[in-house]
Amino acid sequence: MNARSGILAGGNWIVDKLKFVDTWPQQDALANILSESAGNGGGPFNVLVDLAKLGAPFPLAGVGLIGADADGEWIAAECARHRINSAQLQTHPTAHTSYTDVMTVKSNGRRTFFHQRGANAFLGDEHFDFIHNPAKIFHLAYLLLLDQLDQRDAKFGTVAARTLERAQKAGFLTSIDVVSEDSYRFKELVLPALPYVDYCFLNEFEIARTTGIEIQRAGGINHSALQSAAKTLMQGGVRKWVIVHFPEGACAVGRDGQLRVQGSLKVPPSKIVGTVGAGDAFAAGVLYGLHEEQPIETALRYGVCVAASCLTCAGASDGICSLNECLALEKAFGVRAVV
Repeated sequence: MNARSGILAGGNWIVDKLKFVDTWPQQDALANILSESAGNGGGPFNVLVDLAKLGAPFPLAGVGLIGADADGEWIAAECARHRINSAQLQTHPTAHTSYTDVMTVKSNGRRTFFHQRGANAFLGDEHFDFIHNPAKIFHLAYLLLLDQLDQRDAKFGTVAARTLERAQKAGFLTSIDVVSEDSYRFKELVLPALPYVDYCFLNEFEIARTTGIEIQRAGGINHSALQSAAKTLMQGGVRKWVIVHFPEGACAVGRDGQLRVQGSLKVPPSKIVGTVGAGDAFAAGVLYGLHEEQPIETALRYGVCVAASCLTCAGASDGICSLNECLALEKAFGVRAVV
């Protein structure tokens, strides 16, 4: 494993079409679009671009499906610009590139997503080549938003679990992230993957839906419930770390069952432009640390600092700067005390 280097990220490749509006309208009413732009979206695309901007000193590569269209050409060009190996980024013959209309209310930063699955809906186990890639970590995102990989599998429970098992057999450490879908499919689609996962990323909503343990309470996070929920996922098969992020900070639980907690940065509201991509920015920071074999406490610190930098711009990766510059935000903004 020590001879392997780099991160291979696969799953949803999306063009985010960002629109800031003056208000969120009632049904049949009107809101004004104040500004709009386009940027990278989807777990693998966001994480890889973030790692490139952080200055990751290891190879980056992506796997997924795009369409034979202008958006697909833009994704390929962005990969080239950020030195992301796109050899496994394949073009679907008929489906268009996936996109998301991200509607953000200017006054409060609240987001609503209108998603077109596009080519991502056709991404299957057959598109992943683990034999000819020497990367150290394989990151798969997002479960619950990949139609073929979320399908049932007679042996492994889901096709995604089969893919992750192949990655581990090929020598990868494996990582997953999921989408915050308002449904009750989490247990059905996340739990089968856990025995083939080294690093499991979730937010407070996703871990509650996956375990059935409510971790939010008035005033913040119930840390005892959070620890119980993370232990449940470890018992479900996660090999190294369950990593949970929430507005107040982040935590990790490993095989010893102990809760490691890291407060988020106190970014002033005046500095927060948008929250698009903050979860992926957090994952990028943590994966950077884990790849470089830093202690989990250091990796969590990387994660919250990179997430804070993400908040300062509208796009998923627009605010990301070098790792040292992200870490400097800790002194500039301060860190929340997580009780």
